[in-house]
Amino acid sequence: MTNFARYAIYYAPPPGGLTDFAALWLGWDPAGGRTCPHPALPGLPRPVAELTESPRKYGFHGTLKPPFRLAPRQSRAALEAALAALSATLAPVTLPGLRLARLGGFLALVVEGDTAPLAALAAEVVARLDPFRAPPSEAELARRRAAGLTPAQQENLARWGYPYVMEEFRFHLTLTGALTQAEAEATRAALSPVLAPLLPRPFILGDLGLFGEDDRGRFHLLHRVPLSG
Repeated sequence: MTNFARYAIYYAPPPGGLTDFAALWLGWDPAGGRTCPHPALPGLPRPVAELTESPRKYGFHGTLKPPFRLAPRQSRAALEAALAALSATLAPVTLPGLRLARLGGFLALVVEGDTAPLAALAAEVVARLDPFRAPPSEAELARRRAAGLTPAQQENLARWGYPYVMEEFRFHLTLTGALTQAEAEATRAALSPVLAPLLPRPFILGDLGLFGEDDRGRFHLLHRVPLSG
């Protein structure tokens, strides 16, 4: 495909054990553009397909610049060129590692250590590539506001088209949809021993990934650009 409904800048972990397992767990491989059979893990409160239904279409990723439609007179080629130019000015970020945690009502991998350098990198990506973002529709704005946003999140929504950027940014790699506390505890207990040997130490965010959303709502990894600043 060459045309996509929306684009996003995500961190996609490099090929390896963690990425392979996450593709199976979520049921979608964004690099290969294919569905994957879920693994059989004992002790889960519900089938994997149900636990991962919400994050499946995005694939395993960490959001840097959230999904956006291209602004008028912008193109994928121009976005790719701008992403390459930006990546040449940004240095990789190294942190001690990743850990499994509950964020609100879902499970995700979060970073350990000082997250300020990672937040600064994300802010640069959001701001520098913002000329490529078309404004959200009134329906999209209303849907976001209905979630109950803080004043800072409302300001981000108006300025950047998404509430959880800049000071509200929290880097994570989503593994489930919404879970009850009991479901989260059971899922965490089942996942932890599988993930433990796969989690990187240190965790290095060394490139940016351009993702595109197809006409089925599935996101594909289109291009990976190393950080070389």
